[in-house]
Amino acid sequence: MNLKSNFFDKKSDITRIAHDAKDAPVSIAKALQDLMPRFITLRPIVIVCIGTDRSTGDSLGPLVGTKLREYNSPSIHVYGTLDDPIHAVNLEDKIDQIMKLHPNPFIIAIDACLGRLKSVGQITVSDGPVMPGAGVKKDLPPVGNIHLTGIVNVSGFMEFFVLQNTRLSLVMKMANTIAASISELSLNIERKDLLSDFDTDQEQMNS
Repeated sequence: MNLKSNFFDKKSDITRIAHDAKDAPVSIAKALQDLMPRFITLRPIVIVCIGTDRSTGDSLGPLVGTKLREYNSPSIHVYGTLDDPIHAVNLEDKIDQIMKLHPNPFIIAIDACLGRLKSVGQITVSDGPVMPGAGVKKDLPPVGNIHLTGIVNVSGFMEFFVLQNTRLSLVMKMANTIAASISELSLNIERKDLLSDFDTDQEQMNS
């Protein structure tokens, strides 16, 4: 879980979408794709879902990872599930394993966070890494080329207590939206890969 570093700023390079907004998965997928390199199909795409099932609020990441594993998309690699979570204790080891298994990966990090009251329920998409553990004063390595966070509750005091008392209903709804958006993204990438192959075949036929 991370604390929103932009808690009081108003930068326009961060996309914020309500989890229950109309077409939220499509909008989130587009925001993610806009931050990805043009030739992204040449690199392994790894989704790192951070969090633990021992805390309701911090279970957002593992819930998303579990749902994505069920989708079984061939274009993405998913790490961090309810059965095998990525959290403060094993984060560094898990990232080392990922880097060895997937050379030069493009990593999308997913984590829960705390924020303003009016922002609870929003999903944010940002360039650069997420800072896991910042919201509960833990010094952990940054993760991701880009990141997606779900604001599950209010920041400002007793963060551990707040996370433990976050409504599971909200976390589940946000996890469903995020998983659907990553699924949409993977379909877009697969279409892009197919179009790239088609264009290459056409160029070879015309040469």
